[in-house]
Amino acid sequence: MKILYICTHNRCRSILCEAITNASSNSSLEARSAGSQPVGEVHPLSVKYLAERGYNTDGLKSQSWDDFEDYQPDIVITVCDSAAGEACPVYFGNSLKLHWGLEDPSKLEGSEEDKAQAFFNTIDIIESRVAVLSDIASRNLAIEDVKKALQEKGAQ
Repeated sequence: MKILYICTHNRCRSILCEAITNASSNSSLEARSAGSQPVGEVHPLSVKYLAERGYNTDGLKSQSWDDFEDYQPDIVITVCDSAAGEACPVYFGNSLKLHWGLEDPSKLEGSEEDKAQAFFNTIDIIESRVAVLSDIASRNLAIEDVKKALQEKGAQ
């Protein structure tokens, strides 16, 4: 199952999702991330806290959804509200589209401990949702059943 995570700037939440999904034990999951208006760099705290949780950060980069015209994902998941409100490019037309509204931990003002906690909370949420994706992928469900199963687990 090919998944494309989209966040407007592709520097934090979508990057976290990509790394966590690709590290899942289900080898049938393949994830990429992109932005409608990418900033061109991954947020340094995304890399730091992924690494602290043991995730591989090699190759993570901020890139445009235009770079994925030939990727043909099965599922496109927006992770920020602004990206959810944008029209996806026509080449994602056959993909199942879902929204995982996630708070942006990179925007938190506070101590280093507060920032770390915000990132780890977001990582925990993503890990939980990826576990559901992994379970669904292992059952080889039809795309309509995938959407239903994800909605039962809180996807929009």
